[in-house]
Amino acid sequence: MTAQHLNRHTQRGAALLLAMLIVTLVATLAAGMVWQQWRAIEVESAERARAQSAWLLGGALDWARLILREDQRDGGGDALTEPWATGLAEIRLSTFLAADKDNTQDTGLDAFLSGDIVDATSRYNLRNLANDDEEQAKLQLLAFTRLCDTLGLPVGVAQRIAEAMAVSSDAEDLVDGGQKAQASAPIRPQRVAQLRWLGLDQATIDRLTPYVTILPNTTTVNLNTASPEVLMSVMEGLDRSSAQRLVQQRAQLKKGFDSVGSAAKALGDKFSTNATAWGKVAGIASQYFEVTGQLRYEDSVLREISLVQRQGAEVRVLWRERLSK
Repeated sequence: MTAQHLNRHTQRGAALLLAMLIVTLVATLAAGMVWQQWRAIEVESAERARAQSAWLLGGALDWARLILREDQRDGGGDALTEPWATGLAEIRLSTFLAADKDNTQDTGLDAFLSGDIVDATSRYNLRNLANDDEEQAKLQLLAFTRLCDTLGLPVGVAQRIAEAMAVSSDAEDLVDGGQKAQASAPIRPQRVAQLRWLGLDQATIDRLTPYVTILPNTTTVNLNTASPEVLMSVMEGLDRSSAQRLVQQRAQLKKGFDSVGSAAKALGDKFSTNATAWGKVAGIASQYFEVTGQLRYEDSVLREISLVQRQGAEVRVLWRERLSK
């Protein structure tokens, strides 16, 4: 092979290598552009899904506020026999999101919405343990101690929580002069899960969760919605069989008991004289409700829990918490 032929082969090899490098570079750039475009589409899709989910869950909250406003117009107490306590069964959104009633075309939105309303004062309010009235503070501690005993919690749990709630401060509490609460005072838990701040173990918190709540203000327990365990805690001297009988009796009333006295009277002469004492920690109506909305869409399930306060015709949202599964 002559030098001229060798030089041609070398040039051809170099040209081929250069072409391969150019093809590799173009392919890399193209892949990068495709990846960036795919990422932008995914981000946009996620943002759109988030906005749609927020809108739909907001609709469940609006439904709850409307129901509670209508219930307020009827007056009386708050009972589990009323419409607000029925809840919204899971429904497929595409069944009623059509443009009009004559449009039967499926919108393709394979999403399911459900929700329910729970009377927050059907549970014992731990905020009651931070009562400035000494007599009330003692009554509340006795009631909470009975609840802890009923639930089989270790001795001392009620006292520990009561002391912590009493010495702690709400984040928004003010002292004289418009200054924030003293920095040395611990922040009062705002959610039941935050009881871990007090050194409680998770098993104790899980046991308490269905029966307690933490509300912005002191409240009475609603006898028309409370569980037998909570009824036994606020109605001193009530045993489990009597508490269950009270639950059965109130279920037969359209609006529940109209007073603490009528609840005591329903239990018989043995408890009729206890109405005055029970009335200091129990009632028959509520201002606070917990609203849960759940959206099931494709492989995801989103839940949003909101605490609302009803004052007259106004139903105000105090906080909202988004949960996902």
